[in-house]
Amino acid sequence: MILPRWFLGFCLWLLSFAGVWTATFKLALIGPWSCDPMFSMAMPSAAANLALTRLRSDSSLSRGYWYDVKLLDEDCSTSKALAEFGDMEGYGHLYVGLFNPSLCHAASLLAQHWEVGLASPGCLDVDWPNLSPITPPSRVLFSVLRFFHWAHVGVISAPADIWRSTGQEVASALRALGLPVGPILTMETKNQDGPQQTLEAIRLADKVKVVILCMSSVLIGGEDQRKLLLAALDMGMVSDGYIFIPYDALLYALPYQDTVFPQLTNSTQLRHAYSSVMTVTMASDQNFYQAFRHAQMNREIRSAVAATQVSPLFGTIFNMIYYVAKAVEERREAGGGGWVTGDQLAQSDGGFSFQGFNQVLHGGKEGSGLQARYVVLDCDGDQLVPTHTLAPTHTADGSISSLKPLSHSFVFPGGKPQSSSSCWFNPDEPCRDTDGVMGFFACILICLLIGAIFFWIRKNRTVVNNTKLILTLDDIVFIDAQVSKKKVNDESIMKSLLEIKTPFRSIARSYILTTPESSNIGIIEGDWVWLKKIPGGNTTVSQNTQKLFSNLREMRHENLNLYLGLFVDSGIFAMVVEHCPRGSLADLLSDSEMRLDWMFKSSLLMDLIKGMKHLHLRGLSHGRLKSTNCLVDGRFVLKISDYGLHMILHSEGLNIVEDPQELLWTSPELLRCPVRGGSMAGDVFSFSIIIQEVISRTPPYAMMDMPAAEILERLKEPPPLCRPTIPVDEAPADCLNLMNECWNEDPAKRPCFDEIFKQFRGINRGRRANIIDSMLRMLEQYSSNLEDLIRERTDELEVERSKTDKLIGQLLPKSVAQALKKGKPVRPEHYSDCTLYFSDIVGFTTISALSEPIEVVDLLNDLYTMFDAIIASHDVYKVETIGDAYMVASGIPNRNGNRHAAEVSNMSLDILHSIAAFKIKHMPEIKVKIRIGLHSGAVVAGVVGLTMPRYCLFGDTVTTASHMEASGLPYRIHISLSTMKVLTSLKLGYHIETRKATVKGSEDTYWLMGRDDFDKVLPVPPDLKGGASNHGISLDEIPVERRQKFLDRQLKNKK
Repeated sequence: MILPRWFLGFCLWLLSFAGVWTATFKLALIGPWSCDPMFSMAMPSAAANLALTRLRSDSSLSRGYWYDVKLLDEDCSTSKALAEFGDMEGYGHLYVGLFNPSLCHAASLLAQHWEVGLASPGCLDVDWPNLSPITPPSRVLFSVLRFFHWAHVGVISAPADIWRSTGQEVASALRALGLPVGPILTMETKNQDGPQQTLEAIRLADKVKVVILCMSSVLIGGEDQRKLLLAALDMGMVSDGYIFIPYDALLYALPYQDTVFPQLTNSTQLRHAYSSVMTVTMASDQNFYQAFRHAQMNREIRSAVAATQVSPLFGTIFNMIYYVAKAVEERREAGGGGWVTGDQLAQSDGGFSFQGFNQVLHGGKEGSGLQARYVVLDCDGDQLVPTHTLAPTHTADGSISSLKPLSHSFVFPGGKPQSSSSCWFNPDEPCRDTDGVMGFFACILICLLIGAIFFWIRKNRTVVNNTKLILTLDDIVFIDAQVSKKKVNDESIMKSLLEIKTPFRSIARSYILTTPESSNIGIIEGDWVWLKKIPGGNTTVSQNTQKLFSNLREMRHENLNLYLGLFVDSGIFAMVVEHCPRGSLADLLSDSEMRLDWMFKSSLLMDLIKGMKHLHLRGLSHGRLKSTNCLVDGRFVLKISDYGLHMILHSEGLNIVEDPQELLWTSPELLRCPVRGGSMAGDVFSFSIIIQEVISRTPPYAMMDMPAAEILERLKEPPPLCRPTIPVDEAPADCLNLMNECWNEDPAKRPCFDEIFKQFRGINRGRRANIIDSMLRMLEQYSSNLEDLIRERTDELEVERSKTDKLIGQLLPKSVAQALKKGKPVRPEHYSDCTLYFSDIVGFTTISALSEPIEVVDLLNDLYTMFDAIIASHDVYKVETIGDAYMVASGIPNRNGNRHAAEVSNMSLDILHSIAAFKIKHMPEIKVKIRIGLHSGAVVAGVVGLTMPRYCLFGDTVTTASHMEASGLPYRIHISLSTMKVLTSLKLGYHIETRKATVKGSEDTYWLMGRDDFDKVLPVPPDLKGGASNHGISLDEIPVERRQKFLDRQLKNKK
């Protein structure tokens, strides 16, 4: 069969049409994937595949193109990378990447020549054709600097070629915006002093207090930044007010929501150093690590690598590819559906939003590129918290919105850097450097005034930051240590306290405040502190003491407890130090519930050795070293306290009398000839006694079983030598030998702490004494016991909660109780069908008069306990009891149709049956008779009152039911016409007799006599003769002895 020509032509046309709509738009992804941790851990291939997968399922795209990504590597060397890029022609319609800013100009020219597009995050110059796949970092930096008025900034780059080029281009971009950037430095890492030399150049630069760091962040594995920040801390630049801004964080969304960074957790020094870092990064709606794990769980990412091992640049790569696809779609629709060339994308008009990897992103107008929201992060311990936000309102002309502060303020550890003139940020206002002229005149003024103020400067030069050195009640809030003991040891409360920098009002809500006379624990600006009170202290502090304490306060070491100030107020003189929640080493050793293995003990001893080594290198002996002034913080790091105390005491002319127990750590030579401040050899002897305490977990010389005074006498006058004895199997032999060397009788033969450090380090045979590993082992050991304990406590809690719920359910209806527990208001409710029960005791007044008060209480308790047991088997609700009156309702609060009358009637018959056998304990010969009244109708129910709330019923039905009871007869169930009608309609065989109305025009009422299937015996109602009362007890029913007592009481009342 031969097909017609027109049919073949139509098929060819259809194929060509389909080919247009299935064309592939190729993307070439280029990056230095092997040059730096930020790039090498970014997993670009996985990020690209994830973006392509989600693009295919994006319903907002019209399936006009099929996207493909080719991964290309950018050389670490700028020159080689440029040469290699020249050979990459034909790999894609658009090139995404080129993170090296130095390549931007040449790459833009090559892309124009190839007639392809370029989307480079490294292009900081908006003059070159480029579809920016991220917000230009230089513009974001400028916005931050403008907000804080910091014009004079320096730049430090890592030695890698890509970072060195980045530093130069960032400086050029900021200079183009009018800022006087300089110096621009590259940190040398070949020599050990490279970071210090680079920072010294920054310090010598005029007015520069803000430094931009072009290197990988330490939080994602950047080693260069870690060295630089630690060097800045050692050089005092953190406390001098220098601020460091990492450039790399501008390229991605650093995780900050509920993220703890182990780099900061495991290093106290780095944590202090990072407090001077102002991190500016892309804002995110979800933590990067959580978003990555979510994609792994959905099998969108096949790799099993841990999320914390992936660079957040992964998200930027995903966002760039997704943004380019959206821009291609926008250009395709703007061009009427035709093919889009890569060079057309630079004119993308944006106007769209899309879900990025972990945040919502926007396409900018007029080729302004991708728009993202940014945040400024402050370091808070081992976490980052946002302090400012930058909205994505970047426009085509390059202008950027200003930062907006959030609830958490940025804390500048060394004070905020000085603000620059606003002219640097105003293009219409020129800035002239008049520093030379002003400096000349300043020198003249200084020369004229220096003679007059020289003496004053000399007199006051030692007073450094006097307002912070001398503390008063205005600076410290004291809390009750006994009442708040649990809170003191609760690190989660301490952490929240640090996060909010607790104001006085919040402290007052959380803790029991007290006076300095009764507590040693206080709070200063959210930080817990401890007061070392010195008895007999002066009310004023001398200049010499302030100078000495200022020097002590400047001593910083991980194993020295930091001095904060001198408290002088309310007749108290005290040294204020950091609070350590674990207490002293002696407290830790005496805690029998704390299990300490050798690794744990050796870690504590190593901390002590490091701290004493630092003190001795500074030429300072402790003189009072003992386990009670070796403190342990919340992370089980040992910190030495009371160092330099002897100098403060001597300066103030004070002496502390110590009892013999406090002198057990003192060396024999110092016991014989005391020396103020002790000696370094004496500190070594004290250390040996602490070794004995740690190994045996007993007080000093505890195995000798002698009074402290006798031990001191033996130490002073050998022979024989008086030393503690320790079994050889309780510690490594090398440790015992070291202890013996340290308590040598000859001070000259004792090793110094530098030698002790070397020996002790070798005791573990090359293994580092890691307290964290030891704690993890113990935690594994405790985990099973802890689970059992939690399960046991949970069961106990459930039992107690059920008891509480049961008790509340006995006081109020369950629905009402649940609403009150949730804090919801209980609105009054209308019930159209219900039956009420009222009963009271006939002659209760007479019975009460014949009884003692306690007997009346016992009577009512016995009677109503019996009633309560009966109503439990019926669908009724006990409303209340008032005296001898008992009120029950059915159909309230749980509606039960028309069964309410039957439920109350059945209950009334059961109560009437049980009352026949009831006897009064103290008057068994008197029978208890009750009257019962029932009525059916509508009521309104609601809770009345806030204190002891009551569930009450209101309406005519309540009044009528009460009247039915009051007009009834003993041993009778008096029901109304409405109740009779409901019972008759149920056809359950109730026996009802009519009680004719005695008043003309009123309704008849009825007696409920029984039920067909009710075979229990009911008491026989008494026959009331004419004139008899149905509300009292006749004298014939009262026993003779009680009758006479009753008559005497009535006669007495009449008189």
